[in-house]
Amino acid sequence: MGATDGGAGVFHRDVTGLPIDTRAACKHRPVFSLRTPTTEQRSHFLARQRQSPLTYSDVGATLATGSPALPDGYHHVRTAIDVGRGDEIWERAKDGIRRWRAPAAAGIGVEPADAPITVGTTVALVTRMGPLHVLAACRIVAVVDEPDRYGFAYGTLPAHPEEGEESFVVVRDASGLVRFEIVAFSRPHDLLTKIGNPVARKVQEHTGRKYLEGLRDYATT
Repeated sequence: MGATDGGAGVFHRDVTGLPIDTRAACKHRPVFSLRTPTTEQRSHFLARQRQSPLTYSDVGATLATGSPALPDGYHHVRTAIDVGRGDEIWERAKDGIRRWRAPAAAGIGVEPADAPITVGTTVALVTRMGPLHVLAACRIVAVVDEPDRYGFAYGTLPAHPEEGEESFVVVRDASGLVRFEIVAFSRPHDLLTKIGNPVARKVQEHTGRKYLEGLRDYATT
């Protein structure tokens, strides 16, 4: 199901037809390993997750225009950075979104590396948590492509330590100023994540800063 938003722009929502599983218990879990997951392991992981349901119900909430009311019961994040001005900066910022430059700047690998920014794309995120490599899964649930607003939101799948959604959007105002905005809501998905939640929030804050600075640096160099 797709819907137009703002006339000239297009706002696409999740059309996968897969059910949404809001239960905490699920047979699929994120992968924790002392070694970097191999290409084969990532491939098998993605194959399983492509048919898995989302783990939350407020799909697309982070991409509502203005200051959307995010769902209760989650930790909320709203953060942004000025990127620069002008058409060249705007095009570079959009390219950075398409090339997954924000997570790359935070040291997070995306598999497949050239994953298209389209609704239904499932990605594996590879990150470090102390000595561990963590392999988690998300699916793009909404895309916004307007003359002055571009980006996407992805949501968590069962093999993710948290449940919720995060959006990455660049916007341009009438003066030509480009901003990169991140909106997210999340909560622990299982007992292990709940135990480590205070530390996870600090990591999330640090990662968010890296996201913002990474895209800005990509757009301005």
